[in-house]
Amino acid sequence: MVVERGLVVEREAQLIRVFVPKRERYFRGIPRGKLLKKTKIFAGDRVEGSIVEGELFAIERVEDRKNLLIRPPIANVDRVICVMTIRKPDFDNFLLDSLLVVYDHVRCEPVVLFNKVDLLEEEEREELERWTRIYSDAGYEVVHVSARTGRGLERVVDLVKGEICILAGPSGVGKSSILKRLTGEELRTGEVSEKTERGRHTTTGVRLIPFGEGSFIGDTPGFSRVEVLQFVRKKDVRKYFREFLRYECRYPDCTHTKEPGCAVKEALREGEVSCERYKSYLKMIKEYLEELKEICD
Repeated sequence: MVVERGLVVEREAQLIRVFVPKRERYFRGIPRGKLLKKTKIFAGDRVEGSIVEGELFAIERVEDRKNLLIRPPIANVDRVICVMTIRKPDFDNFLLDSLLVVYDHVRCEPVVLFNKVDLLEEEEREELERWTRIYSDAGYEVVHVSARTGRGLERVVDLVKGEICILAGPSGVGKSSILKRLTGEELRTGEVSEKTERGRHTTTGVRLIPFGEGSFIGDTPGFSRVEVLQFVRKKDVRKYFREFLRYECRYPDCTHTKEPGCAVKEALREGEVSCERYKSYLKMIKEYLEELKEICD
């Protein structure tokens, strides 16, 4: 029996769909043997098995995972595109910073994507440029797109070539519209509410959609908040603020709060670390510094 390798691209209830690149075909996945009782299978899992009856993929083994996201449950995610908007809904930098920390922690490379840039007034465009500088300086790729016109999406295609990626961000920012632009697939979403400026997300199950050269992309439910300390230990949060890692403090375990000789706080005073990002850090670890009023007036 020939051993084949495949990728689980859909998991909903008992339905498992497996894509076999070598055959460029999709099969219904059926777990075999010990997998039935001992191993849970997720979208994104790379599996080994054999094709039976011409239409079924008998899954014999699940390969070791690089990572496993909880919401939605997708394995082996290479990159997360964090979708935000400056307006409709208003930009929430603390939510973005929280997503960046969590995804860095689980070894998914984050990209910051601002959608609806075609709708911005002059003052809002200036705000967009300010936040772009902050996140670029922190060490993140920042992309400006318009799902309505297609502007900027070619850069997204280049970034995720040959990868498994997902879109993440609050409701109403246009994740499903971006997904449709990239793949032609339509997900069921409600219109953005005029009152709340939030979309009503009705995606069910977990599905990875192919596009580009060997790329797969998935959507996620809208996040209104992320509690970082549910995923990352308090003392480790500092490790996922990329700009902090450029500085060497007096103490190797410096938390960048009240210790003497903190190079990060000195960089903050010099304007090398943004006040907005540092405030997010303090909020995540639930610390308060009176001196911050003087540094970030």
